[in-house]
Amino acid sequence: MKEVIRQKQETVEQIVTWMKEASSVVIVDYRGLTVAEVTALRAQFRQNGVVYRVLKNTLIKRAADQLGIEGLDECLNGPTAVAFGMEDPAAAAKIIRDFTAKAKKMEVKAGIVGTQVIDAKGVSALADLPSKDVLVAKLLGTLNMPISGLVGVLSGPARALVCALEAVRKQKEETAA
Repeated sequence: MKEVIRQKQETVEQIVTWMKEASSVVIVDYRGLTVAEVTALRAQFRQNGVVYRVLKNTLIKRAADQLGIEGLDECLNGPTAVAFGMEDPAAAAKIIRDFTAKAKKMEVKAGIVGTQVIDAKGVSALADLPSKDVLVAKLLGTLNMPISGLVGVLSGPARALVCALEAVRKQKEETAA
């Protein structure tokens, strides 16, 4: 009996670690999925840095209690799988949204961002966010804009001088001819 308790404690510790490291967590009801569908889903998760596990509700609740996360009690019933988005906060939500649009077998129960519990609509909104790479690119573009403007302003007088010299050259050619 002590071995079972030790294994459950280790599982709770692992769930706590995943919750701490994850940028987002999506909790789903996976009823009705075939083995082939689960295998394809797991492959997508692995490619996008998402840890996907089927876990016992009581162990998820214990891990959430240890982290001070409240509001999961009503969604922790029935078969439960958890997707921990380790790299991109929106990755797990996007994969699940796309999968449920095709298969219509999986149901989102809730999500966690930081220590805040969000409902299925919140998870859907999270899925609509651009990926981390897109957000970084937009930020860099925004940061680069003032520098580009400065280069344009500083190169303006030099460009004007070149244009003026070219006009003078053309004028002298016309008068010499």
